[in-house]
Amino acid sequence: MFYEKKEENRLRCLLCPHKCIIGQNKKGVCGVRKNIGGDLFSLIYGKASSINVDPIEKKPLYHFLPGTGALSLGTIGCNFKCDFCQNSSISQADFESFSLREIKPEEVVSLARRTDCQSIAWTYNEPTIWYEFTYRTSKLAKMKDLRTLYVTNGFIDEAPLRKIAPYLDAMNIDVKSFNNDFYRKIAGGSLDPVLSTCITAKALGIHIELTYLVIPGVNDDLSEIEDYLIWVKSKLGPDIPLHFSAFHPDYKMRDRSRTSKSKLKKIYSLAERIGHNYIYLGNVLSRTGRDTRCPDCGKIVIKRSYMGMEKNKLVQKKCPSCSKRISIR
Repeated sequence: MFYEKKEENRLRCLLCPHKCIIGQNKKGVCGVRKNIGGDLFSLIYGKASSINVDPIEKKPLYHFLPGTGALSLGTIGCNFKCDFCQNSSISQADFESFSLREIKPEEVVSLARRTDCQSIAWTYNEPTIWYEFTYRTSKLAKMKDLRTLYVTNGFIDEAPLRKIAPYLDAMNIDVKSFNNDFYRKIAGGSLDPVLSTCITAKALGIHIELTYLVIPGVNDDLSEIEDYLIWVKSKLGPDIPLHFSAFHPDYKMRDRSRTSKSKLKKIYSLAERIGHNYIYLGNVLSRTGRDTRCPDCGKIVIKRSYMGMEKNKLVQKKCPSCSKRISIR
């Protein structure tokens, strides 16, 4: 899906903003979409590297089906090349040398129901490059009253996003920095298409939450993060759940230190001051930024452990203390 033929058996992939021109028997940037005889083929259709049942909070999604399980699937490949990737063993894997499990859309849906999951999460590596399989499976999931979600870098073209939107209920989108040079040099992409995805997804009625991995000395400048927070509030609104996660050394950034708890708390305070209602801190042991609080009275309405929900105090999506409606699906 989503390509056009060019001269001399070349083709242009139209799935993501790279718009790769792919020659005969060559692959795109993602490493899993190949030109075979002048047509574009997915090498990973129905091929999974990882299948697990996770708490939905691990995605992280805090305002979507809280306290439920998500059948979580990943494959291999990515349309980014992040130096700090924390799943590089699959995102940067070579298709020819990686063992993958064959699975059909019907099997995914059956497994989700059998494990009492309310949703199917396309996660672990970039789901956009698994588009045809996630699209077909998500359509089938909707027929069985299951929800579907993308945990994504947001680097998808508008046409494929619009096509899958009726079958995609939620997205956690990584905004890796608010600086295009960062995207170009460290991630192998660009910022503007990611921001466009955020705006389009919200307009299409998809529940969105945003994650920003805070890397010391790389994307943790508070003035840049302030610009990001102002953009989110003005373009998406103050009720979008924001996750700021601690970095740990990995892949090509093993020389960097972990993100300090004090840095994350400064970001939390900054987001509060700008007027965001739902701010969360991840990959760190801290009560700050773990629970959902009522924006009006400040009372805890959803209490969480490190990786899941402990207690949901909401009454018909409202704060039990002041009756403020909380932005939860």
